[in-house]
Amino acid sequence: MSLPPRQRRPRPTTTEDPSSSSSSYSKLDKPDRSDDEDARDAKKGLSWFLPLFALGTLRYMSVTSNIINDCDEVFNYWEPLHYLIYKSGFQTWEYSSQFALRSYLYLMFHELVARPASWVFSEDKVRVFYAVRLFLGIISVITETVLVVALSRRYGKRLASYSLAMLCLSSGCFFASTSFLPSSFSMYAVTLSSALFLLGKHALAVSVAAAGVIIGWPFSVLAVLPLTFYCLYKRFKQVFISAAVTSLVILGLSFIIDHYFYKRWTSSVFNLLVYNVVGGGESHLYGTEGPLYYLRNGFNNFNFCFVLALLFLAMLPIAKKKYAPDLLVIVSPIYIWIAFMSLQPHKEERSVFYPCYVVVCRGDSKVFSSIPMFLRCRFHGNLDLYPLICAAKILRPIVLSLILCASHSRTFSLINGYSAPLEIYKHLEHHDDAGPGSVLCVGSEWHRFPSSFFVPDYVGEVRWLDDGFRGLLPIPFNHTMGGTAAAPPYFNNKNKAADEQFLRDVNTCTFLIELQLQRPYPSRGSDISKWEVLAALPYLDRELSPAKYRSFFIPYLWQQKNVFGLYKLLRRIPE
Repeated sequence: MSLPPRQRRPRPTTTEDPSSSSSSYSKLDKPDRSDDEDARDAKKGLSWFLPLFALGTLRYMSVTSNIINDCDEVFNYWEPLHYLIYKSGFQTWEYSSQFALRSYLYLMFHELVARPASWVFSEDKVRVFYAVRLFLGIISVITETVLVVALSRRYGKRLASYSLAMLCLSSGCFFASTSFLPSSFSMYAVTLSSALFLLGKHALAVSVAAAGVIIGWPFSVLAVLPLTFYCLYKRFKQVFISAAVTSLVILGLSFIIDHYFYKRWTSSVFNLLVYNVVGGGESHLYGTEGPLYYLRNGFNNFNFCFVLALLFLAMLPIAKKKYAPDLLVIVSPIYIWIAFMSLQPHKEERSVFYPCYVVVCRGDSKVFSSIPMFLRCRFHGNLDLYPLICAAKILRPIVLSLILCASHSRTFSLINGYSAPLEIYKHLEHHDDAGPGSVLCVGSEWHRFPSSFFVPDYVGEVRWLDDGFRGLLPIPFNHTMGGTAAAPPYFNNKNKAADEQFLRDVNTCTFLIELQLQRPYPSRGSDISKWEVLAALPYLDRELSPAKYRSFFIPYLWQQKNVFGLYKLLRRIPE
């Protein structure tokens, strides 16, 4: 029995060019392996150890070496905290009971650490200062670690790793993480609420956001609006009840605590909103900036990472099924924040822009990780561009490393250039032979005063000298008028100088803090017959140093190309 001959299966005919056929298969048509890897990684995510260790190391560096970037941090938070513990410190008009713009609830939250630290370290107030900073650093590490782990479980290890790198090495996050400012507290809240949102805990996420707005900076509500509305859309009843209860409890607590200190029923949250928004505000009295101010400062603190973060919306359509709406919800606040804040005449990068710093890290890490995907979708079917896509994948971590190195270089430049005020005051503890009741005088350097935590107890008082400044300066809390409940008549909300703020008789000064720069006019401390130099540290002269050399720390070139003054501690020579 013979078998029939085998016949070939006819090949399908087509009139199209195989290279241009939509059914043809090439390397570019392969599913994105990185997306598949992300999906598998997301089931497990990063371990807790890596972000805890990395962030803990960098935040400890921030605790020990961070400079004080804004006098508002000193006089509105460190000084009132010092008064609560040691019954001495400077008061600003915002803490006058007549205006009551600042809530003591935020201060008491930090007093829980500062007061026990003052018992442990006794008279060493500098250690109390760093204990509070360490507390701030720990909060930053915890909230950012939860965010990184949440990102890894939701979107994979690659995006989480990029975000971790941004959080660790970006200059902005380095300084904001341990700053004693309500905007930093709001940054912690925004970070944690975003992480809880990604973990599916919508009610808790909105509650944390509400706490950050009320305890921290009220205007940070702009940074959590998208998250709040989306959570309400998903689970209205549960989220609304949780947020309402949290808000009412914190507002009530703030109301009671403010009454205790101001001795009258008032709400500092409401007063601050009225001052800045409803009443038109007088914040322009403290300086105004152009509409591009936040864009410039965002680039200074994050360089090209900030540009990538702003490109997030352009990348979103490429992977909208994967990243929208959840990632869009937690990244979109940067656009809302910059748009609204840029319209305000008075701008403060350090104390206002902080709540969105972590948002920048989330946005630019997503854009950076999506560059190969963008090329694949934009030039689909073009085999000639396949090497470009491969190169983008290979060069992506290299370029990111260079960008982050530049950011860390800026951090080193700021630390090495402007840390003298913190260090020079520490030398006072070695000169207690001056005796109790010594007077420390500060002239034009009042805005770099690092707080009374750096002034030893033998120094009886710190006084400002008249160097031509005509704005209202902080004045010590007045016990006879009621301390925190006082409404001194010399305070005003028009930034007009008061006669009480200056020391008229310079001869009563025991010590003098002065910055000596290369200027045509002589300084007080230049008279060597009256003053002896106890300590002097280099301080970067911003006006005379080229921007490209002072902005980044480049070994050898940084020292050679920049101009430095001397930050001095001087002592009056007895006659």
